[in-house]
Amino acid sequence: MTSKRIVLHFPHRLVDQPIVYKLVKDFNLSFNILKASVTPQEEGLMVLELSGQDADFKKGMDYLQSSGLKIQPLSEDVKRNQAKCTDCGVCVPICPVQALAVDPTNRKVIFYEDKCIACELCIKICPAHAMEIHF
Repeated sequence: MTSKRIVLHFPHRLVDQPIVYKLVKDFNLSFNILKASVTPQEEGLMVLELSGQDADFKKGMDYLQSSGLKIQPLSEDVKRNQAKCTDCGVCVPICPVQALAVDPTNRKVIFYEDKCIACELCIKICPAHAMEIHF
C-alpha cells in the first residue's frame, strides 16, 4: 500500500478534465483533497493525499504525468524560515519521521526536507512560525 501527499499543478487546458475521477475509477486510488484552487480557463492547484496498492499507485502517477500535470511531493513545499527560527527545538520531538533534529555540536535545529511527510505538526507547534508551508 502506498500513500503520499502530492501537489498537482493543472495547466489551464486540463482544469475541466475529470482527473481525480479517473484516479478512482481506473486506478482504484483513494483520495483526500487537502486544498484545491481550480478555476475554468486558469491554472489550477490541488493538494491530494492519494492511497492505493503499489502497482495501481504507480499507474495513477504515470497517468497524471502523461496527462501533462506537474506533480510534486507536498514535502517540497514545507520550508524552514531560517531568519525566524530561534532553534528552540520545540518542533523536534513532535516530528513523527525525524525530519527535524538538533545538531549536537552547535544545538541548531536541522530540517531534513527529504524525510518530511508534510504532516504539518511542526507548523502548528512552532512558536516563532519558522516552519512554513507554501503551495
